[in-house]
This record gives sequence, structure tokens and C-alpha cells, in this order.
Amino acid sequence: MLWIVITVAVIVGVIAVDQISKLLVLAWLYEDQVVLIKGVLNFTYVENRGMAFGLFSDHRWVFLITSTVGIALIGFYLFRFVKRPLSRVSLALIVGGGIGNMIDRVRLGFVVDFIDFCAFDFWMWVFNVADAAVCVGAALFVLDVLLEMLADAKKAKAAAPAPEAQDSEGGDG
Repeated sequence: MLWIVITVAVIVGVIAVDQISKLLVLAWLYEDQVVLIKGVLNFTYVENRGMAFGLFSDHRWVFLITSTVGIALIGFYLFRFVKRPLSRVSLALIVGGGIGNMIDRVRLGFVVDFIDFCAFDFWMWVFNVADAAVCVGAALFVLDVLLEMLADAKKAKAAAPAPEAQDSEGGDG
């Protein structure tokens, strides 16, 4: 049962860090930008009214409904079926991030984004702690599934009977 406490702590921790960071951004950074590491990292206030990376901006209720269903399904799967520790942590990160962004959508009508990683020209998106938790959680989940597949393949290979030695005479009799 310790795993339940740890899983809930990860979810609550992600939500708390996400919401506290957004409250600080709303209080101190509203419609402004702070350069943290020139040419690499800024804090830039953005109101994201869409889904990931601002896509599909005018569909708030669609995101609320799909987020609720998605979080509920992942939560059910997490607490009912998942046994591997890395999968538990990864799904807890996803659930915590999803709830963090849902709180913004309900409370503000948009998601507060502020982490502006500008080191690469191809990267143009501003994100938040909840987004980072979801992405890291998804990557860790994929990693854990791959590790489980490799372990299962090794077990299957070890359990397979060794090929029979060929008769050196090659005949039947």
C-alpha cells in the first residue's frame, strides 16, 4: 500500500508545483518576459486557450471533457492494473499534469504557460510545469514498456529449449 501513498504524493506534488508556479507567474510576470539564460531560457507569459502548443484554441469545453475522461481512464488503469514502479510514477506524472492544466481551464478559461526554451530555432512553444510532467511521464511510460518487452523477450529466449544437436553421421542407421 506504500505505492499508493507514493503515487498520490507524485500526483499532488505535480499539481502543487504547477499551480504555485502559475500563481507566481500571474502575480509577477503577467504580460512580461524575464530572460533567465540569454538565448536559452526565458520566462514568457502566454495564455494558452487551446490544447498542447496552443492548437485548436476555441474548444475549451471539448478539452475539459476529453481531459476529464482521459485522466479518469489513466487513473483507473494506474490504480487497478499497473504493477511496475516506473509505470506508476510515469502515469502519476501524466495525471498530475493533466489535472494541473484542467484547473487552469476551469478557473481561468485558459492555461498559463511560461517556460520559453529558446535555445533551438525549431522550438517555438511555451509550456508549463504540467506540460513538462505529462511529456516526461509519457516518455518514461514508453521507456518502461520497452524495458518490459525486452525483459519478456529475454525470459522467453531463456525458457526456449536448446536446439537439438545434429547427428554427426547424418543417416538413419
